[in-house]
Amino acid sequence: MSTPVTRFAPSPTGFLHIGGARTALFNWLYARKNGGKMLLRIEDTDRERSTDAAIKEIIDGLAWLGLKWDDDVIYQFSRASRHAEVAQELLTKGAAYHCYATPEELTEMRDLARKEGRPPRYDGRWREASPEQVAEAQARGVKPVVRLKAPQTGETVIEDAVQGRVVFPNKDLDDLVLLRSDGTPTYMLAVVVDDHDMGVTQIIRGDDHLTNAARQSHIYQAMGWAIPAWAHIPLIHGADGAKLSKRHGALGVDAYRAMGYLPEALRNYLVRLGWSQGDREFFSTSEMIEAFDLAQVHRSPARFDFVKLENMNGHYMRAADDAELTQALIDTWPYLARGPEKLAALDDRKRAQLLKAMPGLKERAKTLVQLSDSADYLFDQRPLKLEPKAAELIAKGRAHLAALHPRLAALTEWTAAATEAAVRAQAEESGAKLGDLAQPLRAALTGKTTSPGIFDVLETLGRDESLARIADQAGV
Repeated sequence: MSTPVTRFAPSPTGFLHIGGARTALFNWLYARKNGGKMLLRIEDTDRERSTDAAIKEIIDGLAWLGLKWDDDVIYQFSRASRHAEVAQELLTKGAAYHCYATPEELTEMRDLARKEGRPPRYDGRWREASPEQVAEAQARGVKPVVRLKAPQTGETVIEDAVQGRVVFPNKDLDDLVLLRSDGTPTYMLAVVVDDHDMGVTQIIRGDDHLTNAARQSHIYQAMGWAIPAWAHIPLIHGADGAKLSKRHGALGVDAYRAMGYLPEALRNYLVRLGWSQGDREFFSTSEMIEAFDLAQVHRSPARFDFVKLENMNGHYMRAADDAELTQALIDTWPYLARGPEKLAALDDRKRAQLLKAMPGLKERAKTLVQLSDSADYLFDQRPLKLEPKAAELIAKGRAHLAALHPRLAALTEWTAAATEAAVRAQAEESGAKLGDLAQPLRAALTGKTTSPGIFDVLETLGRDESLARIADQAGV
């Protein structure tokens, strides 16, 4: 049995969007599950819209998601001569022909079809043209395209691993263009030639390509090539059931990185968009590979839900090793607000503080953005900039802070337990509730009204910094 080969073939005319990322993931999982390869082909034949920046973003996005392809990246444009060679072979075999229909004639065909309630399609008028007709068109200077002689009767059947048996009447599939009038290959030809030459055995892509599968089958048949197995997966919709748009989450993978999602969480969320194994939600990468099966991919569109993604990300963050999560946060800072500022201030002491604070930080965060915001207090410079509500708490509790400062300063041990005992003793002596002291203390230490456990904050900041921040706000 030959090695299973899948491919991910994005067009570098924009970012690697979330639907493309899921297609890449499904191809990668299938290849890994079956001991095969996933190849990466950049379909850069649209020279006006393809950009180097988009190519870099696609490659970076796949690498960040942990979807490592096999072998070298293949660039479709560089293979144009091979595509043209196959078109010429089809001409030689009589399986293709030159079509001299003008743009005006093609417009007339489409208009007539619409009037008659038919799908717009080419009517095959140059399929059996006489030498005289060809000579007359050439004399007029018409540059021909090359069209495939597609079957005109019968049916084309696609046995699809997801969609089942799909039947296309051949009368509805016209003679597709293989080479444009300037000699450049079309997408339909290039895809088939590349998939054949790359040894692709299983095509997994969006179901918007389902009709293309029927038309591309005709090229395979004309060349006498083996047709790959098909699997056309439903597109992703928004939580409201409408076609996915930017407001739903149709963003680039880099945007999800900047929103603070972990790659392993995004992978887990994406694999559950349209594929399932019972009610199970969480899969490690190895479990994902072992469980993945095209037979369990749903036919109906999956719905993208940011709330579910955020909850899943929070689960992964809480389960993460503190040191690994600390490094993941640091690696994300170039993409986050205040991140570069924190990177510049990150020395061994700050790194140690961040690691020490991580157990408390990650319990209250669902994204790395939230985690980074919660860690602001470690990097803020004195005197702290106070949130309005924090300033109100300090104004009400300044006397408590002033009384608490010398008690904390007298401690011989600076731990969460020791500082908690001191604060509780001060509350009891003053007849106040613990919260009456803890709330202004939190505001004085972090500038915010929410934070990790306040006694953990005291221990993490250390004696000198903690006492100095309290003194700033208590006026002592």
